Amino acid sequence: MLKFTPIFLALVYAFVLYHFSAWRTRAELDARSTELADPKLKGVTDRLARALDIDRVRVHIYEIDPVNGLAAPDGRIFITRGFYRKFQQGEVSAEEMASVIAHELGHVALGHSRRRMIDFSGQNALRTALAMVLSRFLPGVGVLIANALTTMLAARLSRGDEYEADAYAAALLTKSGIGIGPQVSLFRKLDALTQSRAGVMPAWLMSHPKTGDRIAALEKLDAKWRGQLN
Repeated sequence: MLKFTPIFLALVYAFVLYHFSAWRTRAELDARSTELADPKLKGVTDRLARALDIDRVRVHIYEIDPVNGLAAPDGRIFITRGFYRKFQQGEVSAEEMASVIAHELGHVALGHSRRRMIDFSGQNALRTALAMVLSRFLPGVGVLIANALTTMLAARLSRGDEYEADAYAAALLTKSGIGIGPQVSLFRKLDALTQSRAGVMPAWLMSHPKTGDRIAALEKLDAKWRGQLN
């Protein structure tokens, strides 16, 4: 019975952590966000809405400075204040912002947002269980090994989600008449902002794929779709 204790405790921990994380995320977003009302962006979000055959695409501003977009487990789409500021300053176009929104819509449509919350809880539980087991045999380094293994697993799962959301966004942008051009140009801009970080972190530990790989995947998709039309 004792040998199953770490597994049981890990499952209980995962259950509690999932519900706590979901509650904390929802409370944070509710407290620090408002619905975006920008006439310049409404034109492109309306194009996305028509392509999806829905009335409109709701976007919220999350009041933090880092440049990012995110999809909440409850299906809401957020653009950070820092990202929106780049748009206001003319550094990012309306079509490039639309590509971010389309990407986050992909995370929602493909179930990534909710699954990531579950994965986060499960990975933390796995980390705890592995650390408890490995520490019995490798005192002092068991925790480090457990952390490394779960970090690698999380990064790999996240990269897969990003490729899928990229493909969804590319299809939606193409259907709406915007095309993948803004998606590619935004990736190149974001790469310049994160170049120093990417230079020191191995690609297999990054939560997002390399920018060049993402662009190549999009261009391959675009070429495939164009070939089907010819």
